[in-house]
Amino acid sequence: VQLVESGGGLVQPGGSLRLSCVASGFSLNYYAIGWFRQAPGKEREEISCISLSDGRTYANSVKGRFTISRDNSENTVYLQMNSLKPEDTAVYYCATDTTQLYSSCSSARFGSWGQGTQVTVSS
Repeated sequence: VQLVESGGGLVQPGGSLRLSCVASGFSLNYYAIGWFRQAPGKEREEISCISLSDGRTYANSVKGRFTISRDNSENTVYLQMNSLKPEDTAVYYCATDTTQLYSSCSSARFGSWGQGTQVTVSS
């Protein structure tokens, strides 16, 4: 099981980025995939999740600005981030729970993680 994130970078406030989470070793369609972020000095925050059981979930802090999606043919989950704010600056991770087939976002125990990708929102 491997997850690899990409797509981070430096963007101005109000800009957009699309993060990718490419899975290998398993088919991500059958498992909950979550996006998390951690800013310096802050706790890790779950910001979005996608699963077959309960669809898409978003943290209030990103609702209406971020969109999670999945491309099964590419075995990839995306996080489209629009209207970015300086407070979105963080390392972004994707994670999954491959111990539960058809797991829901609410019940998933995210034990497999990618290495993270840095997102910096600054003028």
